[in-house]
Amino acid sequence: MSTKSTKFTDAEALRFHSSGRPGKLEIVPSKPMATQRDLSLAYSPGVAVPVREIAADPDTAYDYTTKGNLVGVISNGTAILGLGNLGAAAAKPVMEGKSVLFKRFADVDSIDLEVDTEDIDEFVNCVKYLGPSFGGINLEDIGAPACFIIEQRLRELMDIPVFHDDQHGTAIISAAGFINALDLTGRDIKTTKMVALGAGAACIACVELMKAMGLPHENVTMVDRTGVIYTGREEGMNQWKSAHAINTDARTLEEAMKGADIVLGLAAAGAITKEMVASMAPKPIIFAMANPDPEITPEDVLEVRSDAIIATGRSDYPNQVNNVLGFPYIFRGALDVRARTINEEMKIAAARALAELAREDVPEEVAVAYGGAHPHYGPDYIIPAPFDPRLIRRIPMAVAKAAMETGVARKPIADMEAYETELASRLDPTADTLSVMFEELKRRPAKRVVFAEAEEEKVLRAAVSFQNAGYGIPVLVGYEAPIREKLREMGVDDSLFEIKNAANTESTSAYVDYLYERLNRRGFLLRDVQRLVKRDRNVFSACMVATGEADAMVTGVTRHYWRALKNIRRVVDPLPGHRPFGMSIVVTKARTVFIADTTVNERPSADDLAAIAESAAHFVKRLGHDPRVAFLSFSNFGNPPSDLTKHVQDAVSILDERGVDFEFDGEMQADVALNRDLMSLYPFMRLSGPANVLVMPALHSANISYKLLAELGGGRVIGPMLLGMSHSIQVARMTATASDLVNMAGLAAATAFALEQDRNDGAKAKK
Repeated sequence: MSTKSTKFTDAEALRFHSSGRPGKLEIVPSKPMATQRDLSLAYSPGVAVPVREIAADPDTAYDYTTKGNLVGVISNGTAILGLGNLGAAAAKPVMEGKSVLFKRFADVDSIDLEVDTEDIDEFVNCVKYLGPSFGGINLEDIGAPACFIIEQRLRELMDIPVFHDDQHGTAIISAAGFINALDLTGRDIKTTKMVALGAGAACIACVELMKAMGLPHENVTMVDRTGVIYTGREEGMNQWKSAHAINTDARTLEEAMKGADIVLGLAAAGAITKEMVASMAPKPIIFAMANPDPEITPEDVLEVRSDAIIATGRSDYPNQVNNVLGFPYIFRGALDVRARTINEEMKIAAARALAELAREDVPEEVAVAYGGAHPHYGPDYIIPAPFDPRLIRRIPMAVAKAAMETGVARKPIADMEAYETELASRLDPTADTLSVMFEELKRRPAKRVVFAEAEEEKVLRAAVSFQNAGYGIPVLVGYEAPIREKLREMGVDDSLFEIKNAANTESTSAYVDYLYERLNRRGFLLRDVQRLVKRDRNVFSACMVATGEADAMVTGVTRHYWRALKNIRRVVDPLPGHRPFGMSIVVTKARTVFIADTTVNERPSADDLAAIAESAAHFVKRLGHDPRVAFLSFSNFGNPPSDLTKHVQDAVSILDERGVDFEFDGEMQADVALNRDLMSLYPFMRLSGPANVLVMPALHSANISYKLLAELGGGRVIGPMLLGMSHSIQVARMTATASDLVNMAGLAAATAFALEQDRNDGAKAKK
């Protein structure tokens, strides 16, 4: 069981939030604004038309404005994370983050609003008048008991969903785990005995939802700082606690936990002891959800109860109770049916859908990202992984159905199959799969990744971030004294980092021997090789990887790509039967497109193009896409005719002969490959939809294209990734930021795992 956690320095966190455009959000128009006509339609006089329509029928605001996909994320900062009451302004980074999660996981737009008052009446009065602006309200980080009153009053006053995620998000995810834990331990909810520790907003919401699902009132013992909440207790009570008081002789947590089947912890680190766990019933269920540190660690639980099922709020342990599994998808479903509220039935539907999803085999793209391992239903997998791509389909559908069945949906969905297809198309699988890859790096044995230019500040910052995130072990290459000085200036303990160079590494002579054996018949004298190893950091670093002293490497910010790659290829060979090439990933709001070859092959032959297409399609499949490969040119299927396009035409013929298992066609122009309307001009085209893999006819066109997109496009360019090599080495762009380098290093580590698995599979096949 991993105990890694994502760490970072204060300076790194501040730099993340302040670099470039401060904050984490921006407003981007969804309609063209390029001409005077566009502006006239968007504002005056064209805007008057929808104004009149909405005045006549306010519900048409959902049709003509962003209301139907817009959530207000609202707080007064009285209970910010685990930091307490720090005020409305201090809540803004958290609320911006919540807005980002809404967009990232469910394509829900949101605006954060920080209301500077602790007065309940003032807060309610402010928010209730915002109803026309939003399709829903997500309350966040509001202290108890005010949060109960505020949510209840706003739900009564507003005709859109009002949802306090700190309460109900935690409750829904906990309930999903609760359902599966009961199933795995053979328990009946009617006879299960629970101890609920914390008695705050989240704890009370969890208990109320589980009682709504059938857990008897008298079977739940709630405990706060004072002790057991029993009938007749007066100290530290309020109406919300009183609703859960029971007749019991237990007065302390220790007494309450004796013989209990499940303990639900939403209190503080260390609140539960090993002795308490040992006193529980057979096959105990422990939900220790305090953050950042649980009430008791899974290691401590397993020391005394090997039969326990354990969940925490941490991503570095199995069964994470993570609210991101809930609130984006719950609002997605509620918005799509224009729900008036989010009721208990919708919450229970979401919990059951999550529980059912955890019992199914994970999809192949997630399994690939987890190194080929399939998480399966059991004590260590009772809650789905946060990056499971099926969440966007399953949870909103369940919520929408419950809303329709309970009569709170203003726009029922007639065709649920079409709705499921629409949901699946909202998110790009690349983002999900890359996220899963990085999460998996934190769970697997750490790979050693060489940062070949560690004296550069952004490289050093990337290496620190890479280690703090738990993605692997950075090995820094460069002069030791200046690197250690820079680390100390950054406030980082330099003793935590391994620094290598030709002068301080015992293996340098072994690297020379290895490289001389490779190059002595290619015109290199021994002294030439010695000079390369001792003076060129890319050669030195690649030797570390080639000889097994490191697993992967990242470089590129101090010299041109082609020069770095030239020296690396002196050290490392391509995979047998493969053609090395560069793949750039362009991620936009509407689609993801993979461009090859953007960095390696200057004038590829027809055989080269066919090989690149096959490898690219294989890579794209691993990222969860169905590859549709277009071989690009300035010509569309021979028009205009040119000898310069023959190698592209021949590449298509080669794939025809090989009978590959993916869609491909060409030669064609880029707009034809990407535009469905233009594709219709060629009814014989074999692509079922716009291409997502673009194989370029030559390096100059590919390189120019991806760099233009990087500078002028509206999306994000990842890479270029170097594919087809026998060892995992990535060469970043010279303009790469520290964040880009962390991504490249993470991809390098993930590729090292994939290469290792392929070698193991090949060895097994030979046997």
